[in-house]
Amino acid sequence: MHRPTLVRSLRLSGTLSALAFTVAVATAAPAAAHSEVQADGARALGQNVELTFSAESESASAGITKLEVILPKGITPQDLTYEEGPENWKFTPTERGYSVSGPKLAVGEDAEYVVTVRQLPDAKELVFKTLQTYSDGKVDRWIELEDEAEGDGHGHGHPAPRLELKAAAPGAKPVSPSPTPEPTAPAPTTATPSDEPAAEKSSTEPAAADTKDDDGMPMAVPLGIGAAVLVLGGGAWWLRSRRSGSA
Repeated sequence: MHRPTLVRSLRLSGTLSALAFTVAVATAAPAAAHSEVQADGARALGQNVELTFSAESESASAGITKLEVILPKGITPQDLTYEEGPENWKFTPTERGYSVSGPKLAVGEDAEYVVTVRQLPDAKELVFKTLQTYSDGKVDRWIELEDEAEGDGHGHGHPAPRLELKAAAPGAKPVSPSPTPEPTAPAPTTATPSDEPAAEKSSTEPAAADTKDDDGMPMAVPLGIGAAVLVLGGGAWWLRSRRSGSA
C-alpha cells in the first residue's frame, strides 16, 4: 500500500472512531440517570427496615425540589419514619403515599433521603413509583414497570424504583397495622340564653301584671264597676237634695 493511501485510511479510521465514541456517549448519557431504592438484607415482613432512595438529576439548568412517591400495597404513610434527607427538606404524607420536598438543590445534584418502614409487606418485590420535580416545573416520571421501561429501544425509559425482598424469616408474622389519625371534631358549643329575650320577658311581665288581678280578671272591669257606682250614688244624692229643697 502506498504511503498516501495508508495515511488517508488512518485518518478515515480515526474520524469514524471519534464519531462512534460521540454517538455512544450521546446515547448512553440519558440512560445513566435513574431513580432507585436500596435496603440491606430486606426481607418480607421485616421490621424497622431502612430504605435509602436516590434520584439522579437529568436537568442541566434546574435543581430538584420534590420527590413524590406512590407507596406499594401493604405500606401506608403512617408506617414510615423520615430519617434524613437534603437540608431543610420535609416529609409530607399524601393520599397516594408521601412527598419529600424543600429548597431546590444545586443544578446536577442528586437527591437522596432515608425512611424507616415499620414492617415490610409479605411480597417478593416492591415498586415505588416516583415523580421527580425540578425548580423550573419539569417532572421526571419514574413510574414504568419492567416491561414498559425499554423506552425507545435504547434503554431510555424511566423505570420505577424497585426493591427485591428475600423470603420472610421463619416465624415472622404481620404486626397490627399502624393507627390512622382520626380527624379532630370541633368541640360542641354550649348554647347560652341571649340577654335580649330575657329583657323582653322582663318588660312584658309587668305590663301583664298591671292588666290582671290575682284571679286573672282584667283590672278594667272592677274599675269600671266602681266608677258606675260612684256616678249612680252621686245622682241619687243630687236627686234627694233637690226633692228636699222643693219641699
